[in-house]
Amino acid sequence: MSIKDRLRSDPFTDLLFNALLGFTFLFLVAIMFMNPEAKSGIIDPKAEYILTITWEDNSPDDVDVWVEDPEGQILWFRTPEAGLLHLDRDDRGLVNDTITIAGEEVQNPLNQEVVTLRGVVKGEYIVNLHYYASETGTPVDVNVRLVKVNPKLEVVYYGTVNLEKRGDEKTAVRFKIGGDGDVYGINFLPKSLVQLG
Repeated sequence: MSIKDRLRSDPFTDLLFNALLGFTFLFLVAIMFMNPEAKSGIIDPKAEYILTITWEDNSPDDVDVWVEDPEGQILWFRTPEAGLLHLDRDDRGLVNDTITIAGEEVQNPLNQEVVTLRGVVKGEYIVNLHYYASETGTPVDVNVRLVKVNPKLEVVYYGTVNLEKRGDEKTAVRFKIGGDGDVYGINFLPKSLVQLG
């Protein structure tokens, strides 16, 4: 290309080419920020109280937890979120307890349901246990533990309930939470929640 030909090139073409380069660069930068790298394995376990229900390891029987909050909302396996209540783990006995790690199947023997209360709502909470399915046809002893997480870990209640046969429902514990977050008024007055669900 001679000097004459360069002088004849249109400055408008140069401007369009530079604008195209600029838009291409901005497009690539925008794509990089549209899909940020996922932070795998990070869970925000924000909770004020944790309710843990456990029964015999390796038991094929299915026990469900039902919780009613002060506003009358009921948490159970078909409604895993009710207000500030969250069913973090619904255990079904031995169902879905096998996981594959490095090509090898591993059995998780733990039978445990976990409910978190992710805030302080004052009033009464009712915790019921329901013997949903029985493979063994025998009674099941279920442990119930309520832990206050903040400002320090404190076991507020621990007890055991015996469910005699499939379909049994028992009130495991009732408790009140005050405006200051303290738990008081623990009692065991029965109330059915399964029929309300």
